[in-house]
This record gives sequence, C-alpha cells and structure tokens, in this order.
Amino acid sequence: MSIHLHLRAVAEDGIRDDHTWLAAFMSEAWENHSAEYEAGVAVSIAKVWNAVDGLYAAAEALGADADEPWRLPIYGGRPVAHGPDADPSNPPLMLLEPVGVSRAARFLAAVSFDELWSAAGPGFTGLGRAREEFLDHHGALKEFYGRAASAGHAVVKAVWA
Repeated sequence: MSIHLHLRAVAEDGIRDDHTWLAAFMSEAWENHSAEYEAGVAVSIAKVWNAVDGLYAAAEALGADADEPWRLPIYGGRPVAHGPDADPSNPPLMLLEPVGVSRAARFLAAVSFDELWSAAGPGFTGLGRAREEFLDHHGALKEFYGRAASAGHAVVKAVWA
C-alpha cells in the first residue's frame, strides 16, 4: 500500500476553509501532481514523513529557536475539520498559513542537514533508511517552502492512502 503526505502551495485567497472544498482541491492537485511538482507548487513524501519530522526534531537538541520551527514543515498548521456533510473517506487535511510557511522556509534554509543527520541519522540508518533519501526530502522541502514563502502562499497538506 502506498501512502503519501502531499503538500500544495496556494494563494491564501484562493482557498476555502472548508474540508469538502479543500479535499476536492487537493484531489485535483494530486491528479496533476507531476505537473505541479515541476512547477514548484507541490511536493510529496511517500511513507517516511514521520521520520523526516523526527530528523527535524533533532534541531531541538542542537539548540534551535524556542518557537519550535522544526515542527512546521511536516505537521505544522491547523487541522481542517470535517463538516457535517463531509465525506468521511476524505483525507485528513491541514492548513499552514503564510506566516507559518515563512517560518518553515527560514528554518529549512538555516538548518544544517549534516548537523541534523549527525544528531538523529544513526537512528534512521538502523531502520534501513539511507542518508541520501533524507537529504533528497530535505532539499525538496527547502525548495518548496522557499518558493511558497516568497509568493506569500499558504500550504495545504493531505495524507493519501
């Protein structure tokens, strides 16, 4: 079974704070994921996003900002509640507003991947995860959040199974 965390940048005034609407928007975005990835407005992580979040959490041990910006790239944002008429099979959704997107971008631009890997990586290699896999995810997220922040966009997150 394939499961992905899908992130999509979007102008804040181009979205509705409605689970049914956002689920349809993200479903269409997922169908066009290749083109959106190429355009720099989408990124996804298959299966290991929790481990990527764990890598970023190592920033706490490195003495990072007390506001915990390392929590933003993966799990940052607020859940978008299912409305009374929402299809319960729709994916869980989160919305990270532009200020959070900017904070995530600054964190990703400033953090040293090598230092994070030194602090947390040995635990991942024991699980059969290679450094290159995490470096690729970090690079993709850094580029994605940097573009989204520069455009003043929000980020919508969905989990697809």
